[in-house]
Amino acid sequence: MDMPLSNPSAATLPTIGAIDCDIHPAVPNTLALLPYMDEYWRDILSGVIVGVDGGIGRMELASYPPSAPLSARPDWRPPEGRAGASLAAMQEHALDHFGLRFAICNVLHGAQAAFSPYFGAALCRAINDWVVAEWLDRDPRLRASIVVSMVDPALAIEEIERRADDPRFVQVLVLAMGEMPLGRRVYWPIWEMAARNRLPIGIHAGSMYRHAASQSGHCTTLVEDYAMMAQGFGSQVVNLVSEGVFAKYPEMKVVLIESGVSWLPPLMWRFSKDWRGVRNEVPWLKKAPTSIIRDHVRLTVQPLDGPPDAREVERLLDHLGSDRMLLFATDYPHWQFDGDEAVPPGLPDSLLQRIMVENALETYPRLTDPIPA
Repeated sequence: MDMPLSNPSAATLPTIGAIDCDIHPAVPNTLALLPYMDEYWRDILSGVIVGVDGGIGRMELASYPPSAPLSARPDWRPPEGRAGASLAAMQEHALDHFGLRFAICNVLHGAQAAFSPYFGAALCRAINDWVVAEWLDRDPRLRASIVVSMVDPALAIEEIERRADDPRFVQVLVLAMGEMPLGRRVYWPIWEMAARNRLPIGIHAGSMYRHAASQSGHCTTLVEDYAMMAQGFGSQVVNLVSEGVFAKYPEMKVVLIESGVSWLPPLMWRFSKDWRGVRNEVPWLKKAPTSIIRDHVRLTVQPLDGPPDAREVERLLDHLGSDRMLLFATDYPHWQFDGDEAVPPGLPDSLLQRIMVENALETYPRLTDPIPA
């Protein structure tokens, strides 16, 4: 049963009961995961962590260094510890403040970048059990993504199958930049398991750092890495379409999380233009890539990297060509907006109900599944 909606301040969201599609509980440190690991991994990690200041005790993704300004808003940072590590703070700052109906927890952690498939899978398993015990069981408004490592598809499938019976898990979470493009057939069994369980694939900004973020080589600054994420997202969209993933799994949805939006319309135009000349190479594509992307790809609106002028934003949305592609997100505790401006400026009032509620319900079919007592 949903928790009754709180009374947010008049300056918050225009739609009460919005669905937040990207919220970030933070694992405080690896010690917090030990109770959710088997004896083998507890022994190994306890031996590594003891006597080591930092090191494996944090396992941050380099895409989101905790001290970087974008990783947490100043007013959402606690006096000590990690931003996002407190349920009480999340309730105060986001769930209660914005009057959310649901919020989808996307845990970002170095587990997804681990080179060892066994170590990465053990950490992902512990993260998923930790998010149940420490977050989902403590607030009925919370839902979560199943965190998996893509190093070994068989282990990822095993983890999805293990957690799919819990309807509070509503998608599978992977990173935008990995070892191979996500449409490659080696990953198809993962998508089959996800599709069978009505789980969209959430592709979140972040990298396993197997390759340079830039297509011209390695970056030297965080701002380059951050800006280059659009290339990573774009390559995944083109590959998923070209390899025929959506033809094979026609009900599948992919959610691009923290990807921005403005880069997609020109990519769709160029992709469809080039497809017309070489479409005999991909006979499984029965319609233009632009149409396939509109049917299967969704994007969160934080950050909405559009111009501040409302007319220009409307023009951007017109080029996007669909009112079903955008999903509301606060991105708590990441710093994508100030104060109560969780809805990016320029979005037409006529689309807000769809963006903040209806599109999420269409994208995540498990959101309305009954939760066993």
